[in-house]
Amino acid sequence: MRHALKVFAAEALKQHRQLFASKSMVFAMLVWPLLQLAATYYTVRPVTTTPGIAERWPLAADQGRLLVFLATGALAYAFFSSLVESAWEFSYERVTGTLELLFLSPVNRLVLVIANGAGALIQNTWLFTCFTTAMLLMVDAVHVSHPLMYAVVFVVLLVPAVAWGAFLNSLLVFSRDSTFLFTLLEEPLWFVGGVRLPLFALPGWTRAVGSLIPLTGSLVIIRGALLEARGVMDLIPELLTLGLLSAGLLAAAALAMRVGEARAQRTGQLRLF
Repeated sequence: MRHALKVFAAEALKQHRQLFASKSMVFAMLVWPLLQLAATYYTVRPVTTTPGIAERWPLAADQGRLLVFLATGALAYAFFSSLVESAWEFSYERVTGTLELLFLSPVNRLVLVIANGAGALIQNTWLFTCFTTAMLLMVDAVHVSHPLMYAVVFVVLLVPAVAWGAFLNSLLVFSRDSTFLFTLLEEPLWFVGGVRLPLFALPGWTRAVGSLIPLTGSLVIIRGALLEARGVMDLIPELLTLGLLSAGLLAAAALAMRVGEARAQRTGQLRLF
């Protein structure tokens, strides 16, 4: 455990010095998600005046509850999107040869990719998380069955996101070019995950794809806890599903790192395409 914490601290410090040391970056960590939230709110708001919308989507009839729905989506999207960007940045370590040096070190491979993803996650989202938490505590539309549900909400955001980041980073062992990750997962992530729209409004194939991404399950639990006052016992099926999916992603990351490293050792292609 001590060794893993040292790896985590080293990765977090490295990323802070490379990407987050400037004041403009700290400013952007709050402003950019806020702009996305405002754009989403004023895009969806005209739909709430559609005749009969309250029967189809009761939540849309209450502006406060609608804001909470979109704010939780924006927060969860910021968590998972930051890890897509982290995987994109991680590719530069392979280009410059840093990743090769890391493989020559005695660092546990799975700990490495978890530390890289978690470090980026915390530094990318802490400011917007604080703002969203303060806003949710001030809005009357939030209803929880117990104050400890806020801790449950945080856990179901953090753990699946870290597992998602570890899985994405593990894919970098097979290719130096991670642009496809950013293109495939950056914008489509909000659509299939139900970030801005309720899941029942999405096509069946979209819901099927979204069920494979932990963002979808996280949002179901978060919105159930904050908007429907559902307790832990009420959310057990969703929590078990999300836990299994997160564990599966971590197992897939460990397998990918093992297979990818063995392939690189056999072919000598860790630094080459």
